Amino acid sequence: MAVAVMRPSTATGAVTAARGFAAGAVHAGIRKSRLDLAVVRSLVPAVGAGMFTANRVQAAPVTVSKAHLARAEPQAVVINSGIANAATGKQGELDALATAAETASLLGIDPEQVLVLSTGVIGVKLPMPKLLAGLGEIEVSPDGGGEAAEAVLTTDTFAKEAVVRRGGFTVGGMAKGAGMIHPYLATMLAVVTTDYPLGAGEAHGFLKRAVNQSFNRISVDGECSTNDAVIVLANGESGVERTAATDNEFAGALGEVCADLAQQIVADGEGATVLLEIEVNGAATAGEANAIARRIATSPLVKTAAFGRDPNWGRILAAAGSAFCAGGFAQVDVDRLELRMNGVALFADGEPTGAEVLLESATCRIELDLGLGTGSATYLASDLTYDYVRINAEYTT
Repeated sequence: MAVAVMRPSTATGAVTAARGFAAGAVHAGIRKSRLDLAVVRSLVPAVGAGMFTANRVQAAPVTVSKAHLARAEPQAVVINSGIANAATGKQGELDALATAAETASLLGIDPEQVLVLSTGVIGVKLPMPKLLAGLGEIEVSPDGGGEAAEAVLTTDTFAKEAVVRRGGFTVGGMAKGAGMIHPYLATMLAVVTTDYPLGAGEAHGFLKRAVNQSFNRISVDGECSTNDAVIVLANGESGVERTAATDNEFAGALGEVCADLAQQIVADGEGATVLLEIEVNGAATAGEANAIARRIATSPLVKTAAFGRDPNWGRILAAAGSAFCAGGFAQVDVDRLELRMNGVALFADGEPTGAEVLLESATCRIELDLGLGTGSATYLASDLTYDYVRINAEYTT
């Protein structure tokens, strides 16, 4: 089947960088002219885990993948782009199950060992004859990771990949996401693979820690998708002997890959021109710090000011003062606040400092110290632009 890709591929194949993994992709016809169907698998028995959207309207592939994880260790992931298979009723669930069953048959594994991910337009049913035929055309190989990373994209402008090699093992991953980005999770999908040895049931703890410090700390538009998922597969092919020290190394490497992919998602936010790096310190608790950082990251007024390169710092203080978390509003004492933008102190001890800051670069760093305790949190966000409105106003037309 001929494939026409709209832009030159820059993908390197990170998701198959670890030993014992293979991937492949085709243009199945779900989309007009781009790769739109991919498979990633372990060539040897693996263990794995997944974390999924907290949105109460969950797509069929999310509910099917959750059920499969409860019954078996995952060995493969099948992903389509173009159609989310969300809000598609009983037929959507049957289609997700059929996708897993056909993938399993082709790979020689059980259907419950296949996780299904979809991304694209909500409320549209999958063209199953095209999808199932496309699965039969995919040839997975250790060199197929780059095509897989391209096949999962929607409004993304580039393939998102990351690799960390450390202590004899490798962690590699791919992700997609540019809009509907907000925890929990931030529409984003990610598949991470590693040849580090993990036992049954162990992957979830490592993944949860990594996700909470990365994908759950980003926001493009404050919209929590119906399809978000992060999957990790581990097959132990590195042969590394596990110790407490190597487990710590692995946790660090997994965290680095997830953080790298998360930052790429925000940097590629729909229409984005500015990356906001938000750091909150001195909160009464870590939970309150996170609530304040999230509130700043999702404030339309802060985000539009960033787009205009307008250092309107009063909007940041206003957002911080309206942050809500468990138990009520987060604690803020204006007389103890210190606010910096790009390293310049603009507000301290209850007063403007009179300093000025130029926001000319593609990164804006916001540092807010509450002076109340030791709680801290970080967040990544993008600005809100004319192009974001245009892209989403025309998404299905």
